[in-house]
Amino acid sequence: MQTWTQTYDPLSNVTLSTIASAVPITLLFYLLAIRKTAAHLAAVYALLASVLVALFVFKMPPQMVAGATAHGAVYAIVWIAWVLIGAVFVYDLTVESGHFETIKGSIGALTDDRRLQLLLIAFAFGAVLEGAGGGGAPVAVTASMMIGLGFRPFETAVVCLMANTAPVAWGGMGNPVRALTAVTGLPEADLSATMGRILPPIAAILPFWLVRTQVGWRDTFKVWPGCLVAGLSFGGIQFVWSNYVDASLVDIASGMGALLMCAVFFKFWRPVPVFRFPEERGKAEEARKHYSPGQVFHAWSPFLLIAVFVVLWGLPFVKKEIAKTSIKVPVPGLHLMVVRTAPVVPADVHEPAVFGFDWLASVGTATFLAGLFAGPILGLSLGRTLRVFRHTCFRMRYSFLAILCMICLAYVTRYCGMDAVMGLAMTHTGVFYPIFGTFIGWLGVALSGTDAGSNALFGNLQVVTANKLGLSPVLMAAANSTGGVMGKMVGAQSLIVACVAAGIEGKEGDLFRAVFKHGLVLALLIGLIVTLYAYVLPQAVATNHHFW
Repeated sequence: MQTWTQTYDPLSNVTLSTIASAVPITLLFYLLAIRKTAAHLAAVYALLASVLVALFVFKMPPQMVAGATAHGAVYAIVWIAWVLIGAVFVYDLTVESGHFETIKGSIGALTDDRRLQLLLIAFAFGAVLEGAGGGGAPVAVTASMMIGLGFRPFETAVVCLMANTAPVAWGGMGNPVRALTAVTGLPEADLSATMGRILPPIAAILPFWLVRTQVGWRDTFKVWPGCLVAGLSFGGIQFVWSNYVDASLVDIASGMGALLMCAVFFKFWRPVPVFRFPEERGKAEEARKHYSPGQVFHAWSPFLLIAVFVVLWGLPFVKKEIAKTSIKVPVPGLHLMVVRTAPVVPADVHEPAVFGFDWLASVGTATFLAGLFAGPILGLSLGRTLRVFRHTCFRMRYSFLAILCMICLAYVTRYCGMDAVMGLAMTHTGVFYPIFGTFIGWLGVALSGTDAGSNALFGNLQVVTANKLGLSPVLMAAANSTGGVMGKMVGAQSLIVACVAAGIEGKEGDLFRAVFKHGLVLALLIGLIVTLYAYVLPQAVATNHHFW
């Protein structure tokens, strides 16, 4: 089969080509946010739109469009849906066994205050899960836990999406940094260090931002010491680890450090009065019920097992052994058949397309195994544990369809060149490019759902454009990754994961509207930091950097 070369102005008019490229994602957001269409239906319509644009605007051969769709479907099932079902499965086991009541009580023993509980769970524990495996696990697990504790479902989905931002640049044991290094050829230490000088200021203020989404400013400032401890401990460790240790364990170290610092601090400081939601006032005594250390450990064991299995799955020697079981199959009619050209890449690149049937390597397998072990530990028979799993799969069937279509859409967009057209449209901004370059990363994550995916799509484009404009390629590559983290909260599959975990399926459009403004404002703040480093403090960009 002959190769097919991407074109970045298929309609011979840059404006029209950009508008055409934006049709699928615009339709998706319109259906979700304006029409309030069910997520799985909106995803199906948007996928069909991407296929039509690829076929009739970009003139991509039909067999290649089919190959890109199939490639996305395999990835969605193995790496996204499987992760989500594993996380929700473990939560369902704790509910089925009745141990979630103990989990609620144990957190109440640290603090009864809802504002501080969200910092412990969504912000700190969520970062550990993001660093260990990423995917949908951080939002799925933390949202499930908070709902079980009595948090309001919709507000919980909002806060968990927002919390799953600052850690994303080093998620999955540093995968985004490795992806950025692979496509740009820039040193990993320089990229990690520069990212670690952009994000910590945002991480430091994020606890205040998260609490503010739940309560008013007055109630937010009543817990400013707790927010400050959480933000400074997380941001401080994030800076030190990313600059001087490595790029793999940044989130795990930062999240665990913040969790420990908060737990200790909350032993000595408590807000007065304790904040509870109006509908649950008078129930504080129940939350403070005493549990023995053994009972607490027993109840938390499923989530501890998740952390252990996911971290274990990310260890280099384990990954090496698991990789031996991987089955790789080139996608027929697509592998090395699509050619990316300048200015997206400096020289022609034949895009690889390989089915990865990596069931064992997937973080979802780690969480599923944690569930199989957790069921009997919690007192459930193996048969009952498997029945819980079957029920979890059934109630998530529409979410699976939505996730499948979202990822297929992203893959069609990537292989036909729509992503590059939209990215190139943002490069004609001259001196404002540091801000717009940050939003290219935001767009990449919003489309692909992963920071590593955005870095793979646009990392080299950032370097090429930076060199043309006389900017630091390390800075702009780092801007792609750090700006991308704020696109995570508006990514379609992130919205679906949050809604499933919070039990508010069908509210994806409302959730999108709720988090969209936060994603834009936080991305703009990152863009301003990047601009500051580009023109005022260029010495803040790491060059020839080395880890300890």
